[in-house]
Amino acid sequence: MTKIIEGFVPYQGEHCETTAIGNLLQHAGVQLSERMLFGLGQGLGFIYWDSKGMEFPFIGGRIKPDALIANLANRLDLTVKIQETSSVDKAWQNVRSCIERGIPVGLKLDSYYLDYFVNKVHFAGHYAVLYGFSDEHAYMADTRQQGGQVKTSLTSLVAARNAKGPMSSRNRSFMLEPIDELPPLVPAIRESLTKNAYDYLNPPIRNIGNKGIVKMSDEILKWPSRSNNIEHDLCLTALLMERAGTGGALFRNLYRDFLRECADLLEERKIEQAHCLFSEIAPMWVSVSASIDRAGRTGDYQELSRASKLLLEIADKERTAMELLL
Repeated sequence: MTKIIEGFVPYQGEHCETTAIGNLLQHAGVQLSERMLFGLGQGLGFIYWDSKGMEFPFIGGRIKPDALIANLANRLDLTVKIQETSSVDKAWQNVRSCIERGIPVGLKLDSYYLDYFVNKVHFAGHYAVLYGFSDEHAYMADTRQQGGQVKTSLTSLVAARNAKGPMSSRNRSFMLEPIDELPPLVPAIRESLTKNAYDYLNPPIRNIGNKGIVKMSDEILKWPSRSNNIEHDLCLTALLMERAGTGGALFRNLYRDFLRECADLLEERKIEQAHCLFSEIAPMWVSVSASIDRAGRTGDYQELSRASKLLLEIADKERTAMELLL
């Protein structure tokens, strides 16, 4: 038996969570750019995540998983129905019933288990949308770099949904209730700009937000003594910062383009100034990841010193930009 949602067209995006909600919105008849979804979801952030149980620190450039969709739902008055269960059978029934009713459903997964992922790295905060299934396969909509429309075995889907570990959820799925009308966009944009800026500038702990970038500037110099396989860890970190669904420049390209769209809509000088700053900041993040990659490939740890200095400049510019938006 094969069941495919008729008329489903994949949303073209770079980042998994915005692409997932973009797929659900597009199927419901709502068209918003990915940069607008990212910005309205107050997506920009930073985290330097390290603990004794981790082999190497994790660098993230956005807010925590699930929060972006929750923020977006709040700003646009969307009703998102979320289901979680520890039962794999119940989890499958939850999503199968949606597909049989012609409703695409978002899934939170560990990308390691999905057949179409070539780089096998455990990441349980990945999102994709299920739009069909057969007796053997699940038909998925994922980000542009994963091919847009892909398939994976039902066995691998079960493993990906039921994975444990950091950022995982209990077989989490989500769908949109029917949308009557969106609220006015301009007030939603203003609220998102202000709230994102406030949260970024006032993190609860010092490894998050602007303070987290300053912390990374210090910690990056200790990385060679932190790793048992420094070449692998540095090159993988650089790859994840630049190409793992971040839209490039650790999500700063997405936020820069969101600010451009906001400046065109609102015609406010401070938003224009913040956009100009993020136009400078984005290539600086590319330089940081490039230095980390070169340090891994060549063993020249002076590259980490260059990255450290650049991170302090980035922190200063991002603080100025977010103060403008605040």
